Amino acid sequence: MKKLWGGRFTKRPEQWVDEFGASIAFDQQLVQEDIQGSLAHVKMLAKCGILPNEDAEAIQNGLLSLLEKAEKDELAFSAQYEDIHLNIEKHLIDEIGPVGGKLHTGRSRNDQVATDMHLYLKKHVLNIVSLIESLQKELVEKAEKHVETLIPGYTHLQRAQPVSFAHHLLAYFWMLQRDVERFKESLKRIDMSPLGAGALAGTTFPIDREYSAQLLGFSSIYENSMDAVSDRDFILEFLSNSSMLMMHLSRFCEELILWSSQEFQFVEIDDTYATGSSIMPQKKNPDMAELIRGKTGRVYGNLFGLLTIMKGLPLAYNKDLQEDKEGMFDTVTTVEGCLTIFAGMISTMAVNEEKMEQTTKQDFSNATELADYLAAKGMPFREAHEVVGKLVLICIQKGIYLMDLPLEEYEQASSLFESDIYDVLNPRTAVNRRNSQGGTGFSQVKAAIQKAKALLSDYAVNQQS
Repeated sequence: MKKLWGGRFTKRPEQWVDEFGASIAFDQQLVQEDIQGSLAHVKMLAKCGILPNEDAEAIQNGLLSLLEKAEKDELAFSAQYEDIHLNIEKHLIDEIGPVGGKLHTGRSRNDQVATDMHLYLKKHVLNIVSLIESLQKELVEKAEKHVETLIPGYTHLQRAQPVSFAHHLLAYFWMLQRDVERFKESLKRIDMSPLGAGALAGTTFPIDREYSAQLLGFSSIYENSMDAVSDRDFILEFLSNSSMLMMHLSRFCEELILWSSQEFQFVEIDDTYATGSSIMPQKKNPDMAELIRGKTGRVYGNLFGLLTIMKGLPLAYNKDLQEDKEGMFDTVTTVEGCLTIFAGMISTMAVNEEKMEQTTKQDFSNATELADYLAAKGMPFREAHEVVGKLVLICIQKGIYLMDLPLEEYEQASSLFESDIYDVLNPRTAVNRRNSQGGTGFSQVKAAIQKAKALLSDYAVNQQS
């Protein structure tokens, strides 16, 4: 088969060379974006008088026919035509004849592929934002049911202070909120049109880049043609934002895995998101949470891979940039899948409220309450810290907890202790008293839920508008 760029060549590459250099195996995912970009380009060519209206109309009708076939998965692609662009051009020429070859006037595959990826990422980043918001909604709904459910809070994976389970869940809501903001902010860089930049230097044809950008729904164009075809910052930013999102999901998965273990028994993952063992009949493994945790490394790898590809590239386009797509596609698929699974996992998760609260009464996570109690009565906090530390040691030696220690022991440690100390030590009291802004006190948690709901409501309004 004749190469669409083969006029200068006297020899044809062998089939295995074609296959090595081809990207159609993966960039066929850009088929709709490629046709969409071509439709805008041909309309612009006609508007600017570069193509006769009858040629432009024939090309447009041919592209619409190909788009319909693509949506029905009726287009066949060949490695002999290398990439999605040349495959579509070949299909177009087969569809409408030699006039199809005029479509490429005033553009290059370099600006064409960049345009495709901007269109692709814009669509998928908006979808990822929507999926994050769906997960946030599930977290808020679960939190609303568990404002007064107590759970041990941890530092260093050691029990530290009791907290509201809703407060713990909302920590992830706000992590995800930062992810939403990062993805939305990145749209400023994604929503730019490289179309019309040509191979690297622009074109001699009197094109209207602003018009084609407007047709494609882009808010701006690249101001420099060399930058337009060689920039992959927008993909790197997407991969970086995705890596942070996956890190947040992975941290949450680690807690779900711990919480669902026999040692914790705080939650039970629904059967839909768990698997069994091929040899041990009793097993229920939180495999979906483990998979999400594992796939985080995959997304990190895609980021590091593209950073490495880009670090030594001179301007402008280089064939190395063909390697930018598979990691981007893989990350989109991974992130969208993980968010969908996670939302379902949270909505169906059973919470063992009794077990959670029971554990808050079988540790020393209320020790800080004692130190605060003494400090509030005038004892310097450092001195109070030492007094309480000694009381904890006494309890450890006796095999009891602070609630079990007789009042006489407290009075011997400090004359500031009174009988009300047992109410202060109650985990429920301890949690409810922490009403500093952003704290775990029940009134603060309820206020945080209302703020979260207001944000979700704003999302819904913005989507409708």
